[in-house]
This record gives sequence, structure tokens and C-alpha cells, in this order.
Amino acid sequence: QVQLVESGGGLVQAGGSLRLSCQVSGSTFSVTHIGWYRQAPGQQREFVAHITHAHSTNYADSVKGRFTISRDDSRNMGYLQMNSLNPDDTGVYYCYTDTPRPPRPTLRTWGQGTQVTVSP
Repeated sequence: QVQLVESGGGLVQAGGSLRLSCQVSGSTFSVTHIGWYRQAPGQQREFVAHITHAHSTNYADSVKGRFTISRDDSRNMGYLQMNSLNPDDTGVYYCYTDTPRPPRPTLRTWGQGTQVTVSP
């Protein structure tokens, strides 16, 4: 069973930085893709960033140039480095993994979320 545990959220002033971590267990990490979504109060969950098992990345336009997603395959960890934070980045950040299981559909697993609050 795949399990994800996020950490690193908190309160930061605008312009500050945070690094979120996602500890993954129960999967073959080397073939697993990792990503982050976020959800602001009263809004739908939105895509933030994704990194494939081959370390190819993509980002939402709203975070390009400010956020960096990475992974450490030796530690089964995913990271989201967030710089130049602004109040619009406030929300609960969720880590997810996509684990290929051919011929079955890819398995998506979600973490419990970590709160990020950016004050003006």
C-alpha cells in the first residue's frame, strides 16, 4: 500500500520561502511520478507541479520561475521548493504519486496535505 506523508508547511511572510517534503513508502519509487496540488479556501484543488520518474518536470503557469519540484530517489522523497511566496499561494498543499501498474490503470495516491499560509 502506497503511503505519503507531507511536511514543511507553515506561516511565512510574502516574499519568503518554504520547502515542502513528501515521504513515499510502499511503492517502487524509481518508477513513480510525484506531484503537488493545492487548494485554497472555498476553491477547487489546482495543479502546481509534477516530476516524472525520469525527472522531467512541469509547472502551473502561476508558479513557474518561483517553485521548483525535485526528488531524491535514494530517500523516496519528493520536494517542492517555494520561493517569492505571495498571499495567493496560501492553501493546503497535497502531494500525490502516480504509480504505473501495467496492465492495470495507474494508481494515484494522495497525502493528507500540509497547510501553507502566506501573510501580506
